[in-house]
Amino acid sequence: MSQSTTSEFLFGRSSSTSACPKSKEGGEKMQTVEEIFHMNKGVGETSYAMNSDVQNNIISVGREATKKRIVQALCSSNNWPVSMAIADLGCSSGPNALRVISEITDAIYATSRLLDRPAPELVVHLNDLFGNDFNTIFASLPSFYKKMKQQNNTNNNHNNKNNNNNGSNCFVCGVPGSFYGRLFPSNSIHFVHSSSSLHWLSQVPGDILEGRALNKGKLYISKSSPQSVLNAYSMQFKNDFLNFMEIRSQELVAGGCMVLSFLGRNSLDPAEPHACYQWELLAQVLMAMVSEGLVEEEKVDSFDAPYYAPCMEEIKWVLQKEGSFILESCEAYEIDWDGGVEFHSDSFKVLSCGERVSRTIRAVVESMLESHFGSHIMDELFLRYSELVEHHLSNNRTKYINLVLSLVKKGW
Repeated sequence: MSQSTTSEFLFGRSSSTSACPKSKEGGEKMQTVEEIFHMNKGVGETSYAMNSDVQNNIISVGREATKKRIVQALCSSNNWPVSMAIADLGCSSGPNALRVISEITDAIYATSRLLDRPAPELVVHLNDLFGNDFNTIFASLPSFYKKMKQQNNTNNNHNNKNNNNNGSNCFVCGVPGSFYGRLFPSNSIHFVHSSSSLHWLSQVPGDILEGRALNKGKLYISKSSPQSVLNAYSMQFKNDFLNFMEIRSQELVAGGCMVLSFLGRNSLDPAEPHACYQWELLAQVLMAMVSEGLVEEEKVDSFDAPYYAPCMEEIKWVLQKEGSFILESCEAYEIDWDGGVEFHSDSFKVLSCGERVSRTIRAVVESMLESHFGSHIMDELFLRYSELVEHHLSNNRTKYINLVLSLVKKGW
């Protein structure tokens, strides 16, 4: 899920304004996150579709929260809904995109059947940034609609007479754009889902962009980063998340629900390993390539990732300030860096843990790194990265921390 928005750590998706490189004296036109960020397209060996097991695990840990809130959204009004609008923000592409929709529709159909009510017509909005591989998603829709038709005909005879629309009462559409801006009409959405996306910022923090390179030799927060860098990232996240919540408050109906799942941390320290060490290892590889003359040091110094793994204190501060939502629950889960599954390459070779992690990261961040460093170093960069990750994980138990928030809009 990533924003890429749509598009997901690196997982997923991002959003809007100023991009990854720090500002330069030469006056080069700065590309925005929205323009350059997307998951790797297609179904090849380095594609997101083939390297998204971590994101799949993240969706799994949030499944029960999603099921509970979609049922709440279905039953929250006094009158049984004739139709429901659902949005998946940062949907990305590949199998995970339609998996989320399937689980949501399954929950709606099961609840309708249990209560002996006609299932509402469903409008599902798949959102991600403009560069997202929507074509791969759309190519998968015929099989999705076939499944919906079979399920609808088997489980919900109430609506059979109306099923002239692909055989189901579910309509799927793509909505390209940043989820840090308005995407839908006011009071039109009943349920919002977002997985592996909100750790992507709308831009690199302005305080870093406007000054000289404050975080030399690093791509993100690290133990050596000055406090000003930590503060700038925290403030950027708060501003972005506040903006996100204010906009969703306008788009959701009263009593509408959201399940938001994204990478975060358990500690107040943003430089703790669970929150940033994947970036630290990537920076170490790049600096080694600098020492060999393969990468310009200025290129490393002029890149900062538009990413932030928040703690719950920062999230609750934003929710209290915005004020439109009730936080029903918040859970934190540990996620293996490599997805916890064995994976084979196209040559049927069993990949090492380091290789699996490297492919997962590459599928998400390559578009940003390639735009800044050039495509010619990508293979070597991620080969070295896989070796360094393998060594790190042989001596350390570093995991991602994934936060799952369940929220309900006030006012019903």
